[in-house]
Amino acid sequence: MKSAVTITMIFVICLLAGCTTPTIATEELGKTRDTSVGLILVDSKGMTIYTYDEDEPGKSNCTGMCAVFWPPVEAAQGASPSGKFTLVGRGDGSQQWAYDGMPLYGYVRDERPGDVAGDGADGVWHVVYP
Repeated sequence: MKSAVTITMIFVICLLAGCTTPTIATEELGKTRDTSVGLILVDSKGMTIYTYDEDEPGKSNCTGMCAVFWPPVEAAQGASPSGKFTLVGRGDGSQQWAYDGMPLYGYVRDERPGDVAGDGADGVWHVVYP
């Protein structure tokens, strides 16, 4: 029960802070932004996207609380892979974008486009270079 309360509290905080699930439309694949760590891939809103070392090519291992802090970059229904961008199915039936096979995520502590607060987090989260 305690974990359900914690998840609910985090969800409410994210709603109040304006957290959204990152998305990339097929026509926006490969969008980049120059940041303090160089030119990186970003989502449709210009927010930094990341990969997770604990994932496997074509498989996301970031679920539950992990996905609350590191929301998967969602692909719209009917999205089509293009170039290095592919799709990864998630347990809830949604699809998430992957780059070179590795699933992509946003980070709730990135507040503005170009923020890279998650780069190097826990030694397993990394910005994505094109």
